[in-house]
Amino acid sequence: MDRRKFIQQSSLISLGLASTPYLSHAAPNLQERKFRVSLNPYAIGVSIDQEEMIDKAVTYNFEAILPVPAQLMEMSPGKFDEFLAKKEAHNLTWDAAGLPVDFRKDKATFEEGIKGLPKVAAILRKAGVSRVGTWIMPSHDELPYLDNFKQHSERLGKAAQVLGEEGLTLGFEYVGTKNLKIINRYPFVGTLKEVQDLIAEIGQPNVGVQLDSFHWYTSSETVADLENLTNEQIVTCDLNDATAGRSIAEQIDGERQLPGDSGLIDLKGFMQALVTIGYDGPVRAEPFNAKLNAMENEQALAATSKAMWRTVNLI
Repeated sequence: MDRRKFIQQSSLISLGLASTPYLSHAAPNLQERKFRVSLNPYAIGVSIDQEEMIDKAVTYNFEAILPVPAQLMEMSPGKFDEFLAKKEAHNLTWDAAGLPVDFRKDKATFEEGIKGLPKVAAILRKAGVSRVGTWIMPSHDELPYLDNFKQHSERLGKAAQVLGEEGLTLGFEYVGTKNLKIINRYPFVGTLKEVQDLIAEIGQPNVGVQLDSFHWYTSSETVADLENLTNEQIVTCDLNDATAGRSIAEQIDGERQLPGDSGLIDLKGFMQALVTIGYDGPVRAEPFNAKLNAMENEQALAATSKAMWRTVNLI
């Protein structure tokens, strides 16, 4: 959707950003961190395409952008090279791509999806993308824990093998919210320890964790848990805050806040742990927030940039 100029201007003014360069939000101790602040527009309700992401990232001081495999494959060879050159000129790096394989449904659906993965992996490798991520549903209505564990290890193991042939890593996001653990009959992987068990069962070197501060919080995990990880074990990272007025057990996966908006999550400790272990991947907001999604594009981008850099400045 096109954004009207008067809404853009009023949105920026209301956020206190109209006369302030976005570069001013950069943390004063950038040399102490290796991770990159990334723009995932779809997670904040912003509908722009792959090419537009470069300009929006530059305008709002993001350092990485989301790769969209389907859109990269649609580009002509000339447009593809031109896009990558522009991205490189602005010193932007890649976020993690989403895994385009539905491994949660029936066998036929999974097998159909895995057939197309080599082509996707090839275009991602050609574009310079090195990371892919997906999430694990923490319950199932039909499969008990061990049966579901076996199915996940087999299917995600196949996906990891295909991605590994192109030099890509695959990260699994565990979901810690209690409501999704009990929404189906059988609970499943929903903590850092459990997702590490799944990774160990798969046993492939290109498989790791997709962290999320919200799920770290709702799983009642600690800074020490993060510091026990290595940079190599983390594929990508989401940065969100919890909703005020709710206990940990009452938090809802689809109702999160931009980082720092409620202050419930120890984001300073979370971010400092990433610095301590030398994490060098992308960090992006994924709040699934109705208020943010209802904003005009420019307003949502400005609010997200402000929240992300405010949080980076905690370290």
